[in-house]
Amino acid sequence: MDSNNFLKQLLLIGVGTTTFVTDKIREVSEEWVREGRLNPDQAKSFVDELMKQLRTDPSGWEEQVQRQFRNIMQDLGVARQPEIDELRGRIDRLERQVRDLENKLWR
Repeated sequence: MDSNNFLKQLLLIGVGTTTFVTDKIREVSEEWVREGRLNPDQAKSFVDELMKQLRTDPSGWEEQVQRQFRNIMQDLGVARQPEIDELRGRIDRLERQVRDLENKLWR
């Protein structure tokens, strides 16, 4: 997969997730208004405050999204960088061993 395309897809996932969360927050607040738990002014204040918190403290939100993304990548079987580095090291050692054995065989 083209790395630029992959990065674009990740960005779209982030934008889509933010939009999804915003929509769900609004849906919940509208439901609470219909159920009589909140009046419309309280619902608007609730949504505004929650969105303000998401904007002012994005680290918690970002950490949660990153954790979910790591879980998805793990479920898909995508190797993490340390795993790739370990495999590269093992391949290098095996290639050296094969060369050493070939050299001994040709002597």
